[in-house]
Amino acid sequence: LFKQKFLVIIYINYGFSHFGALLNGILLPKSLKPFRKRDLDLSWALQCWTKGDLELFICILKLSNKKSLLNGEFTVNLLYVPSELSLEDMTTDSLKGKFMVTHCNCNGYVKCECHIPSLKLNYTYVMWLNFINGATFLQSPLMSLKPINVVKPEPPLNLRIEMIDKGELKICWSNPVMTPYPLQYEVKFSGNVTQNAWQKKIHFRSAHVADSLVGSSYWVQVRCKSLHGPGFWSDWSTPYNLNTEDVIYFPPKILTSVGSNVSFHCIYNDKNKMILSKKIVWWLNLAEEIPASQYTLVNDHVSKVTLFNVNETKPRGKFFYNALFCCNQNKECHHRYAELYVVDVNINITCETDGNLTKMICRWSANTNKLPAGSSLQLKYYRNSIYCSDFPSIPSKSEAKECHLQRNQYYECTFEPLHLYSGYTMWIEIKHLLGTLESPPTCVIPKHVEKPFPPTNIKAEIARNAGVLNVSWTNQAFPNSDLKFQIQYSVDRKDISWKVSEFSAAPTRSAIIKVLDLCVVYIVQVRCSRLDGLGYWSDWSKSVHTVVKDIKAPLRGPEFWRVINEDPERKQKNVTLLWKPLMKNHSLCSVSRYIVKHHTSENKSWTDSVANGTTYTFSWTKHVHTITVLAVNSVGASSVNFNLTLSQQMSTVNIVQSLSAYPVNSSCVILSWTLSPPMHVVTSFVIEWKNLNEEKEIKWIRTAPNISKYYIYDHFILIEKYQFRLYPIFLEGVGIRNIFLSFSERSEKQNDAGFYVILPIVISSSLLLLGTLLISHQRMKKLFWEDVPNPKNCSWAQGVNFQKRMDIL
Repeated sequence: LFKQKFLVIIYINYGFSHFGALLNGILLPKSLKPFRKRDLDLSWALQCWTKGDLELFICILKLSNKKSLLNGEFTVNLLYVPSELSLEDMTTDSLKGKFMVTHCNCNGYVKCECHIPSLKLNYTYVMWLNFINGATFLQSPLMSLKPINVVKPEPPLNLRIEMIDKGELKICWSNPVMTPYPLQYEVKFSGNVTQNAWQKKIHFRSAHVADSLVGSSYWVQVRCKSLHGPGFWSDWSTPYNLNTEDVIYFPPKILTSVGSNVSFHCIYNDKNKMILSKKIVWWLNLAEEIPASQYTLVNDHVSKVTLFNVNETKPRGKFFYNALFCCNQNKECHHRYAELYVVDVNINITCETDGNLTKMICRWSANTNKLPAGSSLQLKYYRNSIYCSDFPSIPSKSEAKECHLQRNQYYECTFEPLHLYSGYTMWIEIKHLLGTLESPPTCVIPKHVEKPFPPTNIKAEIARNAGVLNVSWTNQAFPNSDLKFQIQYSVDRKDISWKVSEFSAAPTRSAIIKVLDLCVVYIVQVRCSRLDGLGYWSDWSKSVHTVVKDIKAPLRGPEFWRVINEDPERKQKNVTLLWKPLMKNHSLCSVSRYIVKHHTSENKSWTDSVANGTTYTFSWTKHVHTITVLAVNSVGASSVNFNLTLSQQMSTVNIVQSLSAYPVNSSCVILSWTLSPPMHVVTSFVIEWKNLNEEKEIKWIRTAPNISKYYIYDHFILIEKYQFRLYPIFLEGVGIRNIFLSFSERSEKQNDAGFYVILPIVISSSLLLLGTLLISHQRMKKLFWEDVPNPKNCSWAQGVNFQKRMDIL
């Protein structure tokens, strides 16, 4: 503090004799005339400090008395020179021409504020003030200081109350940001913000709360300044209400992970009366009383409860925590409660290195809906020089990796470039105002999590002769590694059912797979992975489809039948052949056309070709006409075929004595027949059936010659009339048919086969029911009369004949 035209309040090194020499070297503008002391005596106060963020130097200039008031408009400038030299080493030449000017903003004529930005904290600043009022000029004495020595910190943050092991309370706080030196503190307690308070200085970031304050309500504020050397006290912090008048929890909120053990403390002050800790009970969510075995009596007034191996918190509406209540022995609980947030930190991190071995993508998923509001997730990692430890742990040094949320709700992080054989230890950090949680670490070696590119140029075909599926492929550019392959294949249909075959080594990049059906289209895909089992399978290759090719000539020709239509006018018979398409296991694999061979009794032969369709019509004019139908594909014609001989003479042979049809249900009919001793060898039977109420084609089927009963499966309407025909087939021709109409005669001739099974059951059940009724009647009669006295023993009943009455009953 000094007075020489100015009142300066600042920590400075004066050195007036040296300053005088320096000042003489600084020339004033010629147009300005300096004041003389006798002209005007000005008295101002100057206060300067460095702001807490260490980015700005502030000077406040205030008027000390009304005599110093300047008339009219005036300008105030702050001139300064930062120098690495100490004050003793400075010279006029080192300062000349290097000073900088900052304009001061004046609020009226009472207060001015000057700012110096972009500070160099450890430089020595030489500065002075200039007042300019018109053509007059006034300069303050020179001053010097270091910004680091006049820092005014920001006030302390996050005031809170905590409890130490013995149940004592303390006020704690956090340092303001950007304080590159130790601090000292002043703590102020007051019953009311506007009332007188008492203060105490301390060197730690906490202050003990006296027992006399427990059970009362006080306001607490803290300020700070540099512990050593000059500096300014910060402003007072935001007042914190230290209220222990009812129930107080320590800590009021806890964030922890699944499986942890957590403890809460409680002080219960009921109507200004402290409840003894031994009379305190704890409840969880007001629904479950915590066992007393989990209580600890810290002192006479502090109760502690410990929860072991806690489970994940289940959200309940808008609440993402469990509430712990401190209650008295009468189970009276205060409305205040402590909050427990339990988070499942078992987050699985998976990584894949691409086929080029140039980048690694790591993925992880977390259910953010179960995290407390305000939580943030960050992937942290540390790269070891070589490999991974058997039991990875979280190191003290780490780096953060930027990850992006994908549409599938997974986060993705990319590591590029890569160190293929380094061990990357990774974990997820969950940050919240209540604390930080970390997932269990995992260690990944990029070379061991390779995911190769899928094979390309896939080719698949069915081998004609071997009857197998041949698959071949090529690999994309890949480092020298032994690979194994998987081939998945399926019949191309709506419901695909994949089958997978694995090949440990395939140096020729091909494989052979046995398949059952050679006449279908197969879908084939291939993928690969490292032979040693490390890393991942590649994606499946693009699908390829096999082409159906004929393997052999058809194994046999189709079964066929004839329908004869007589034309009386032309006196001829038209024969229509009907056959069923060959199954693929008989056609091997397709049929391009059919050939109908004719041979007559006059030893004439010819063939006709049927390209499309399964019917063929011709005129039957000769007594005997033999037909054979062949199936043809790209390989050849069938060698085993069915023959049918048409003979007018054999069409009169009748060996079927009876024919009956019995419906089992709407989808099955039993057709049975009896035969007379045949004169000719029967090679097969043909059954025809038709709904006479519909104009549909006749349905037919060929059966074996050694049966007399056949189950026909079709859709039958039992109330409608059907026609069934049975034809015996001989080598010489087709015998006469036997016809059965409808199902109306089955009740007269022979009941349904099921009737003979049901009838005995119905008779037996009726007899059993009748016997049960008789036995029940006798038991009821006995029970009813058991307690009734014998009327013969009554005096009024002497001489009465009761037997006759009993007979009536």
